[in-house]
Amino acid sequence: MTALTSANGIIALLEEPQPELKVYALQQLNSLVDEFWAEISDSIAIIEILYEDQTFSERELAALVASKVYYNLGELDDSLTFALGAGKHFDVADSSEYVTTIISKCIDKYIHLRTSPENTEPVDPRLEAIVERMFQRCADDGEYEQAIGIALESRRLDIIESTILKGNPSQLLAYVLDVSMTLVQNLEFRNEVLRLLVNLYKKLEKPDYISISQCLVHLNDTTSCAKMLKSLIEKNDELMAYQISFDLEENATQEFLSKVSNELPNEPVAEEPKEDAMEVEEPKTASPFQKIKSILSGQESIRLHLEFLYRNNHTDLLILKNTKNALESRNSVYHSAVTFANAFMQAGTTSDEFLRQNLDWLSRATNWSKFSATAALGVIHKGQLAESMNLLAPYLPTHGVTSNSSYSEGGSLYALGLINANHGADVLEYLRKELKETSDEVIQHGASLGLAVAGMATANESIYEDLKSVLFGDNAVAGEAAGLAMGLVMLGTASEQALDEMLQYAHETQHEKIIRGLAIGMSFIMYGKEEQADGLIDKLLEDKDSVLRYGGIYTIAMAYSGTGNNKAIRRLLHVAVSDVNDDVRRAAVTSLGFVLLRNPKQVPRIVQLLAESYNPHVRYGATLALGISCAGTGYLDALELLEPMTKDPVDFVRQGAYISQAMILIQQTENTNPKVTAVRKMYEKVIGDKHEDPMAKFGAVLAQGIIDAGGRNVTMSLLSRTGHANMPAIVGTAVFTQFWYWYPLTHMLSLAFTPTAIIGLNKNLETPKFEFISNTKPSLFAYPPAIKPPSATVVEKVATAVLSTTAKARARAKKIEKEKGEMMDVDKEEQPKDEEMKDESSEKKDERKKKKKEENFEILENMARVVPAQLKHISFKEVSRYVPVKSENIGGIIMLIDKRPDEEEDLLQPRVPSGDGSGRSGAQEEEAAPFEPFEYPVDD
Repeated sequence: MTALTSANGIIALLEEPQPELKVYALQQLNSLVDEFWAEISDSIAIIEILYEDQTFSERELAALVASKVYYNLGELDDSLTFALGAGKHFDVADSSEYVTTIISKCIDKYIHLRTSPENTEPVDPRLEAIVERMFQRCADDGEYEQAIGIALESRRLDIIESTILKGNPSQLLAYVLDVSMTLVQNLEFRNEVLRLLVNLYKKLEKPDYISISQCLVHLNDTTSCAKMLKSLIEKNDELMAYQISFDLEENATQEFLSKVSNELPNEPVAEEPKEDAMEVEEPKTASPFQKIKSILSGQESIRLHLEFLYRNNHTDLLILKNTKNALESRNSVYHSAVTFANAFMQAGTTSDEFLRQNLDWLSRATNWSKFSATAALGVIHKGQLAESMNLLAPYLPTHGVTSNSSYSEGGSLYALGLINANHGADVLEYLRKELKETSDEVIQHGASLGLAVAGMATANESIYEDLKSVLFGDNAVAGEAAGLAMGLVMLGTASEQALDEMLQYAHETQHEKIIRGLAIGMSFIMYGKEEQADGLIDKLLEDKDSVLRYGGIYTIAMAYSGTGNNKAIRRLLHVAVSDVNDDVRRAAVTSLGFVLLRNPKQVPRIVQLLAESYNPHVRYGATLALGISCAGTGYLDALELLEPMTKDPVDFVRQGAYISQAMILIQQTENTNPKVTAVRKMYEKVIGDKHEDPMAKFGAVLAQGIIDAGGRNVTMSLLSRTGHANMPAIVGTAVFTQFWYWYPLTHMLSLAFTPTAIIGLNKNLETPKFEFISNTKPSLFAYPPAIKPPSATVVEKVATAVLSTTAKARARAKKIEKEKGEMMDVDKEEQPKDEEMKDESSEKKDERKKKKKEENFEILENMARVVPAQLKHISFKEVSRYVPVKSENIGGIIMLIDKRPDEEEDLLQPRVPSGDGSGRSGAQEEEAAPFEPFEYPVDD
């Protein structure tokens, strides 16, 4: 059969009067359209008339041919319209390019019609029918995830539910939870999905209580959470209830946890004495609900993390000593820098050894440096809730006695807040009292910051009112802290009253510091509110005051943190290149890091051009955006982008690059990341360079503190292990970025430090001795080696001029020596032989060491440091007495099932020093005792 060269003969049949010939023509054209579409397009009107003819039997076939012609003409909208009219002739199972493209167009239109708020027209039932057929095809092919993806985008909860039930429910539920948290942009619909997931998780054969609790945290549903914990206790599944309580404590706000705790049943009066037993940390006598309340209050996790950081402290004090010696201590910028670096390095370890060794250096702190130095104690002792008042007693305000400087008193109140960060129930009243009883702006500043960090997200109205009265005093120093604190206390509440009052006062006051405090404070009130914050964002970004526009940018960062919202990113990028104010532009680029927390690999690509901007503020913003989003990941693309910025001609851009490198490389070793060693050496070189700018040196010192934070046992993580946004960490980092204006806010970064440990607990919340396996070489995730102290330097003699006659005389003498030596060979060589033998033996030892192959695994014990990248290599011994309650996402505090409950347990004894002397172990007692007060000169 000869190939057709033209379709004109078949097209002519369309005009024949007999319907059979028209049908035949359409059938032929349908198979030839891809080849002869150009000819057929001249007669498209005839085909359309056939489609519109209600009496014609093959209308749908005519629609299909018309659709294919328009597809080849590139008119996709017309092609889609006719494809909808093709009915059953449009085969969704066909894998041709035409069908694939039209289905894609069809789904896009369907999604747009279902999700667009402006759309009022009903969805075409024919369009819906094609999408339904597509869902059915996905189900038949086992492509459940694809169907769920389309259903999520088109907001079809019924399809999501039916697809999950058709496939592997537990696997698909985890997929939907992950996708809805990372990709679903609409907050209301996401909440609907999460409610559906809660119901489906409950219907599983083995309900996944841990995932249910994650959903309930996002839904802010305290009642369901409390009910679930009650039902677990009733089923005698106490370990799971405790595990969920620890997960809640890690991921939820103070307000959420206190509500759950209040909804749990109170113990009968007869059991009250057990409360006292709890306070002296003897959980054995406590009932399950008391234990859960203790966990939810944060006491247990704080106690365990404190113990872990204390036991495993690997701070290298020689780094700090070298840094201190290299910098001029009379310069307050350098003094503050070393203070911050020490605070970060020792965060949560309770070790003030460096401060004790350098009391003379410490005493040189004056004014705000003294404030920061005292506040640093709060970072070092973070988590010692019960001891906080005793530890800071020498510095806290003493009424009627003027013994301390107001700077150390203000700093101590800030320190009190930092020790009780996000768990401030015990100290909030004390801090309120101090705030109200003083008129000293420095003490008010410290008390406000203390209340901000200890009362974070408590939505406590009385604290808010106290801070407001300080704000209305219109003092620049106290007002700035009060504005910031008002936002942190009301964190995430979207309180309209608070926003109206703060915005109104920001327009009334003349102090730029107060306006900035309020601007940042307002952004925190809208934390996590996504599109609900758009009204405030529009209002702030349209303001003529650049400081309020700056607050508007941070409102985008806080409201959309971790969402990856495209609208928010577009808005930030627009402001980054268009605003007339450098501070606003810098904030816009920095904020990209917060919005893209869950997509760190996108950030280097997005900020690449901004990193090369002519404006140094934009470049600085790019450095911080990389550091914030890629914190703790060791991501090489980000590091390569930062590398040229460490040589930037502008000092503060170099500062930002150093800090961000440290954030990215925290807990990375030279085995996991090749850049670690070079970066550490660079910090040392910058600090030691006398010609380097103070701003850059400040950044390098801070970076040294961050990269070795928490005794090298913490990572900087703005997301929790389960992928939740880590609220204290995000907020702490946002406040930290304000150190540009006010150095004491640097301490807030400590809120982002997350201990990297595996801590196993038995049913009595005690830590038994047990072992688990890390299936990698020990050196891969080992602590960095300590730097060596400098060896004794040998003074080299200065080379003296040598005359030619002297040189000849020496040469002759050497010749005579040599001749003599040949005669006395044996005597001369005895000593070198001995040395050679020593050399040989040491070489052999080295060879033996090299030959001794490193093991491919490592046995770790309870409370061991396990860095995030190492978690996937962790396994538990099959013969082990203890196994974890949860099978996935192991890390942090895990409850252990005891397979041999009848045997006596071997428990780890606490070592952290406590006020009554309990918990100290022999040799460490002296070292760990609470420090004596540091004496400052009172000349200021």
